[in-house]
Amino acid sequence: MSKFVAPDIKNFVAWDYVVFAGLFLISAGIGVFFAVKERKNATSKQFLVGGKQMTCVPVALSLTASFMSAVTVLGTPSEIYRYGASFIIFFISYTFVIIFTSELFLPVFYRSGITSTYEYLELRFNKSVRLAATLIYIVQTILYTGVVVYAPALALNQVTGFNLWGSVFATGIVCTFYCTLGGLKAVVWTDAFQMVVMVVGFLTVLIQGTIQNGGPNNIWENANNGSRLTVFDFDIDPLRRHTFWTIAIGGTFTWLGIYGVNQSTIQRCISCKSEKQAKLALYLNLLGLWIILVCAVFSGLVMYSHFKNCDPWTAGFISAPDQLMPYFVMELFSSMPGLPGLFVACAFSGTLSTVAASINALATVTFEDFVKNCFPNLSERKSTWVSKGLCIVFGVLCTSMAVAASLLGGVVQAALSIHGMCGGPMLGIFTLGIVFPCANWKGATGGLLTGIILAFWVAIGAFVYPAPPSKALPLHLSTTNCTLANNTEMITTLAPTLPPIRPQLADTWYSLSYLYYSAVGCLGCIITGLLISFLTGPDKGEDVQPLLIRPVCNVFCFWSKKYKTLCWCGVKHDCTTIHAKRENKTSNYFRVTS
Repeated sequence: MSKFVAPDIKNFVAWDYVVFAGLFLISAGIGVFFAVKERKNATSKQFLVGGKQMTCVPVALSLTASFMSAVTVLGTPSEIYRYGASFIIFFISYTFVIIFTSELFLPVFYRSGITSTYEYLELRFNKSVRLAATLIYIVQTILYTGVVVYAPALALNQVTGFNLWGSVFATGIVCTFYCTLGGLKAVVWTDAFQMVVMVVGFLTVLIQGTIQNGGPNNIWENANNGSRLTVFDFDIDPLRRHTFWTIAIGGTFTWLGIYGVNQSTIQRCISCKSEKQAKLALYLNLLGLWIILVCAVFSGLVMYSHFKNCDPWTAGFISAPDQLMPYFVMELFSSMPGLPGLFVACAFSGTLSTVAASINALATVTFEDFVKNCFPNLSERKSTWVSKGLCIVFGVLCTSMAVAASLLGGVVQAALSIHGMCGGPMLGIFTLGIVFPCANWKGATGGLLTGIILAFWVAIGAFVYPAPPSKALPLHLSTTNCTLANNTEMITTLAPTLPPIRPQLADTWYSLSYLYYSAVGCLGCIITGLLISFLTGPDKGEDVQPLLIRPVCNVFCFWSKKYKTLCWCGVKHDCTTIHAKRENKTSNYFRVTS
């Protein structure tokens, strides 16, 4: 392999730091504003769910910003650059995810009057199921959030010279600051501001990149010639990394697992003043997801057109694919001080919104599922201070996890997958409770354990024994126009080889597309849960509160009341639920009248 000379790329200048610092200052200022504004209404309910007075627009922007992290800003354009525009099929996945969330899960959570999604599991099954799910969520979220903070900071540091630990600690401190001061309202409104910054950052890159690379027609032609526009691959092989089916089906399971039953999502939805507003927020959020997806995909195509004859990764100018986007931005705006800072602000807007949402959600589930159970007679004032204290604790833990992520080396990639690996079984246990009245607590416990084992088995197996290159081969990247070094030496590199001894499962089960991990965990949980429930005596429909079950059969049996009633499995959905009444801090009772 020939040795190439990297072009002279400038580091951050003063104006870039000014623009970037502005993002942090405004975010912190929003926290201070809501701390002052809501100081007379300082209750734990106001702090954790905004007093259930939020409207759909800021919640929609907040949801979009939280789930489009810096991993999306940096990773998706790199994905398009290397593998082509098939990622745009997530357009379909996002649509299914929002429909299922708003029509299947949200009505149950909103009407049952819960604050933590895991309260539902106690109402439907028992406390042990609730606590097991809560613990899994806490560990998963701390680990994922730490990596979300560290990974983009590392990528930006190695390309832009931006201080690594300065950005890591600044992110942790600022997020903890405005979460602790302003609660959910500060998180939502800060996310809304950061969503605007993300879109502006993307548009700046798209406009300048398009101008420098000959306009939209030239970019489209280059992408087509480089096979980047081959979107629809209908191969049904589940071992292929990305096909139409793996993205449309596997992507739906993956995103539904980390979206539809995720505390961060549901907490903001139930903060809306009505169920209608919450549903509207989700559908407006879908529009935001589409906009960010389209921006990321076209950024990848523009980046490919720019580097089509001198790929910086193959040439060795950068050390990882995640550094492609920041490298491109530094080259694109080398003579425009302040604009690289705008892009870094765009990337860190994704990080800030994800971290803030995680801290707030972690504080909520810990307070609702542990603190209130241990100390049921806490006053409102003490409850509010405990909630704020939890925000500080989890802010420190998430930042500390970012420090630990720097020591993990290759395990960081595995840590990023844990969100999906845990999300599938979580999706399975909530689906089991909401859709199947016959499921009992023994089935739920066994199903959750089975789903976790299956998802971790396939994911860890894939990490130890990577799929054959033929299943995930990047498209061709050229170094034809890269400048050779004066004293060019031929560097001998060995092609990566698979481990000499591979078990039989390595080329089948362990080679499954990563997008199916969530589906494996979810379906494993549901099937096992139903089997155990029938073997141990299923719950009787008439003993299950109608508020806790979503009668999906109504969609298919709308033409016959007889068949609808038969499919209700004894659950009295024809009763009118008047209201939910909480008798104490650990139990809920519903008064139902005909």
